[in-house]
Amino acid sequence: MRKLVYYVGVSLDGRIAGPEGEFDFYPVSDQMSAWINARYPETLPTHIRKLVGLDGVPNKVFDTLVMGRGTYEPALDVPTTSPYSHLRQYVVSSTLTIDDPTVQVETGDPIELVRRLKAEDTGMDIYLCGGGKLAASLLPEIDEIILKSYPVVAGAGIPMFAGRFRPTLFTPTRRESFDNGAQVTWLTRA
Repeated sequence: MRKLVYYVGVSLDGRIAGPEGEFDFYPVSDQMSAWINARYPETLPTHIRKLVGLDGVPNKVFDTLVMGRGTYEPALDVPTTSPYSHLRQYVVSSTLTIDDPTVQVETGDPIELVRRLKAEDTGMDIYLCGGGKLAASLLPEIDEIILKSYPVVAGAGIPMFAGRFRPTLFTPTRRESFDNGAQVTWLTRA
């Protein structure tokens, strides 16, 4: 069965973005960027993939993406309605309408969506792109977290999980460090 993987960058104080959705405060280095491009090229938006020479590079881990409205909406400023055209894209929202056949808006229960996607036999996992509210609602279905921890305090912003108190144990299985002080930790549901 496919896994739902929350692949996410986070500050020392647990923020995935600033109060206005900012994420440019993360200290990304050339070494870490090269690592991300080589290992998880599909996690970069399509317009960025073109800029860094990854256009046409096959997906390595994920073939499907699930995101909330807040994660999706900045794509409209690019402008694009299909920010990850190299993946099957699902946006969970009860109010958004998108006129693009490559992006499916899911107005129902995100748990049911993920369970349907997990039941598919594609050989690749599902990328939970964000945000914090959606991650909290999908916590029972998250099988793995790939946590990019950056050595910066945001002070305020969008939490990694914005939901009710629900302690859930994950076990670290691996960690890599980078020259910018960031670490990537793989955690599996215990």
